[in-house]
Amino acid sequence: QVQLVESGGGSVQAGGSLILSCAFSRFPSSSVCMGWFRQAPGKEREGVATIAFRTGTTDYADSVKGRFTISRDNAEHTLYLQMNSLKPEDTAVYYCAAALSYSCTWSSAAFFNYWGQGTQVTVSA
Repeated sequence: QVQLVESGGGSVQAGGSLILSCAFSRFPSSSVCMGWFRQAPGKEREGVATIAFRTGTTDYADSVKGRFTISRDNAEHTLYLQMNSLKPEDTAVYYCAAALSYSCTWSSAAFFNYWGQGTQVTVSA
């Protein structure tokens, strides 16, 4: 059973930085897409960034391009999300997710089979 455990959330002022981590267990396949999603109160869960393990290809939602960076350390079984220049509208619960797939998409949460429990990020003005 694949397990995902996020950490690293917290509170920060606008313009600050945070790094989120997601520890993942061994996958039954090398074709894996992992991503970060977020959900603000009263809003739908939205994709933030994805990374395809086979190719290393990354993709980002327009709202975070140039500010967030997704990466992974296969040896440490950890996925990261470096968040810079944070804005109050980035406030949300952030989730890491995984899909046993060669391709990736951040546009659909339904694409992902496995989810972490979430970690809160709060950005104050």
